[in-house]
Amino acid sequence: MNPLTSIKGVWIAGLLLSVLLAGIVNLAIGGIFLAFDELAFVRWVHIVAGIIWVGLLYYFNFVQMPAIAAAAADQGGPGPAAIAKYIVPRALLWFRWASLVTWGAGVWYLVRNDSLLDVFTLGLAGGDLGYALPMGVGAWLGTVLLINVWFLLWPNQKKLMGLAPSQGEADLAKAKKTVATVARVNAVLSIPMLMFMVAAPHGIPL
Repeated sequence: MNPLTSIKGVWIAGLLLSVLLAGIVNLAIGGIFLAFDELAFVRWVHIVAGIIWVGLLYYFNFVQMPAIAAAAADQGGPGPAAIAKYIVPRALLWFRWASLVTWGAGVWYLVRNDSLLDVFTLGLAGGDLGYALPMGVGAWLGTVLLINVWFLLWPNQKKLMGLAPSQGEADLAKAKKTVATVARVNAVLSIPMLMFMVAAPHGIPL
């Protein structure tokens, strides 16, 4: 069976390769083949899910929305229906659940690292201010993005895809405008979020 013929196969192959390479590296540095590190595992889940989440956010903003506008303006073309029917629902499925896994794994990491309160109070509760403040800014930006995904983008996207009832053309137009605006806001917020998420261990680059 070729793992490259399915999404599940790609995930399984990637995970197995990760375990194999991690074991080899552990042996090379004098450890045992498999030495489970919970914090390292959670951080890995957080990063992978975050890449999927933010990657799809950039896809929606920088690829899909301009492409749909161009397809709608092309009078002789196939129109945007194929994108809306086949691509958007699948992309939104990965998008919204990746956002939840990213946020949940981040909180899990902070809990296990005994820094959840310090980070979400931006260092006001104590701890290392140099870590808690930048990490807290990133965590709060990520929280705002998550709220926007589940409570603004998804309800309005369901109306546009016909998965939730709407109140006519005016309501659909409002939903479309909300989706476009919130998607742009999330794209803007994601850029400083990414900076601050890595700023705690690596420093603010500005």
